[in-house]
Amino acid sequence: MLFYIPLAGGQSADAAYADRASLPSARRAADLWSTMLAADAGNFEAAWKLARTAYWLGGHAPEPERRGFLERGIDAGRKAVALQPNRPEGHFWLGAVMGALAESFGVRQGIKYRKPIKEAFETVLRLDPAFLEGSADRALGRWYFEVPRLVGGSRRLAETHLRKSLTYNPDSTASHFFLAELLLDEGRTLEGRAELQKVLAAPLNPGWTPEDREFKEKARRALEAMKEE
Repeated sequence: MLFYIPLAGGQSADAAYADRASLPSARRAADLWSTMLAADAGNFEAAWKLARTAYWLGGHAPEPERRGFLERGIDAGRKAVALQPNRPEGHFWLGAVMGALAESFGVRQGIKYRKPIKEAFETVLRLDPAFLEGSADRALGRWYFEVPRLVGGSRRLAETHLRKSLTYNPDSTASHFFLAELLLDEGRTLEGRAELQKVLAAPLNPGWTPEDREFKEKARRALEAMKEE
């Protein structure tokens, strides 16, 4: 386990988040950003980075703790949006955390957050389409795939947004994996398999190595399952 001494400017929190594959480090990052935000309610960076860290913990902490982290992330994301409404960071991570909560905790949460999630990512597209290498397009692609057609879902728009996201980063493991899921769900097996292979072939992104490793493992498992069918 790594230990971090708090430094000026949030350096230790950034270092802890960079080591988020270690759950204690991710927790430390969240605690440090929370402390900074408590000390300065106007700290925009602490607010959106707390939301980002809560998103990770909401998917990796022990099950009983996940909802609490996600709700904490929504609160932090809302604070970031209020502080800097014309910056994409708060909108994006607020949308991401709401999406994780909606996806993981039942139909009621999905209904509650469906519209705000879409609005958050559409706001990011208006402010900065290239933010995080097209992450808003990827997130909207996922939204259109997951949401039922009767309430706004669209396979056509899902594919459009996912392919658009790949124009910003052709090596995005997340975009290739989500596109593969869509294609396979539509019975486009050869195309879906090709997207999974692209996930495996993509280089690790230094800023997103933990996520890349997870998507590569998911792609490997999916390809193995296809061989067994």
